[in-house]
Amino acid sequence: MDRARTDLTAAVAFASVQEDPARAEASRASADWVADRLHELHLQPQTITTSDGSHSVIGHRPGPPGSPTVLLYSHHDVQPAGEQTQWHSDPFTLTERDGRWYGRGAADCKGNLVAHLTALRAIGFESPDTEIGCGVRVVIEGSEESGGQGLDDLTRERPELFTADMILIGDTGNVAVGRPTLTTSLRGVANVKITVSTLASGVHSGQFGGAAPDALAALIAALATLRDAAGNTTVDGLDTDQTWAGAPYDPAVFASDATVLDGVQVIGSGTPADMVWARPAVTVIALDAPRSDSAAAAVTPQASAVLNLRVPPGMDPTNARDALAAHLRRAVPWGAHVDIQPEATGAPFFADTTGPGYRSLTAALHQAYGTEVVHSGQGGSIPLCTVLQELNPQAEIALLGVEEPRCRIHAPDESVDPAELERTALAEALFLSDFGR
Repeated sequence: MDRARTDLTAAVAFASVQEDPARAEASRASADWVADRLHELHLQPQTITTSDGSHSVIGHRPGPPGSPTVLLYSHHDVQPAGEQTQWHSDPFTLTERDGRWYGRGAADCKGNLVAHLTALRAIGFESPDTEIGCGVRVVIEGSEESGGQGLDDLTRERPELFTADMILIGDTGNVAVGRPTLTTSLRGVANVKITVSTLASGVHSGQFGGAAPDALAALIAALATLRDAAGNTTVDGLDTDQTWAGAPYDPAVFASDATVLDGVQVIGSGTPADMVWARPAVTVIALDAPRSDSAAAAVTPQASAVLNLRVPPGMDPTNARDALAAHLRRAVPWGAHVDIQPEATGAPFFADTTGPGYRSLTAALHQAYGTEVVHSGQGGSIPLCTVLQELNPQAEIALLGVEEPRCRIHAPDESVDPAELERTALAEALFLSDFGR
């Protein structure tokens, strides 16, 4: 763990925000650092510049002839730190407070990267002579936080780099500190941009308001039909009554994790687990309208919004997107002109947990944590999972990691509990020592 802390200190110091051109040098230096660590573990790393300009690092150490292969995934890019005044310490300096380690990427996802490195050291990979019952591939992505298109393209161009029998995605975490969790369900995504037009130009609200159709009001009226009074998503043609059968998500814990303000309700007629892991959910993520600090007394001629539709396993994201578009067209009033442009889509993911890899991994997590393993979902998507599932239909895919709710990933004061990093690494080490034997 002393080496793990040293590694995480070095990794967090790289401000590897791939989407920021000013951070390009830091992103490349971060990839070089990862390659050096994999070289120390005799994984024969190669750094590949992918189609989106990011740098992914891929290593491989073969196992005995005929043995299975385990692929370990994580990413070395991070979200922007945001306003540094909102942090209680420098976001790119790993800082200990109250037993936690703070810094951008400390959990998402450099903490998971370091857990992989720590597990491989624990099983002796610093020696070239160490043999275990399986081969190991390591894939460390460089642009996950900005969409991951580069690695998606690379998997299709060079599928031989990703061949595996068991894939461990180190980019999730436990439902609570000390509660070992495998994430078995991810919602997919389907985005659309809607533009509503009613006038050739803005007109004076005093002279024309009342009879001139307001494009912003028409858009708001349509958006208001996407949820009912309880907050349930209500898109015509989409089932919205699914239930979650895995670990529950306590409403009070959810409210705290989601930073819901005092007196504000958690919405939906289902449990929080139903609402965020099992059901579709539509969110208005952007709105183009006049700014309040420069508003004129005018009827708005055109307004736009971008909608993010989260799609649970079992629901086709393209069909869901088409249903959302058709709903919006019907909901916009007054014969307003409606233009709907499809944007990003990503398929949902659901893991098959019945194979030998899951049995071995579950046993390793139970041994490392000393308590029962639970299954959870995740409201967001990891598109790479579905790509790897397509390329390796025989492979088992498991999601785990250090990112429990207190980590506040993507937010100011992101942190990791070092005990979570330690137990995750121990579980991986136990699994790798057992798998294939």
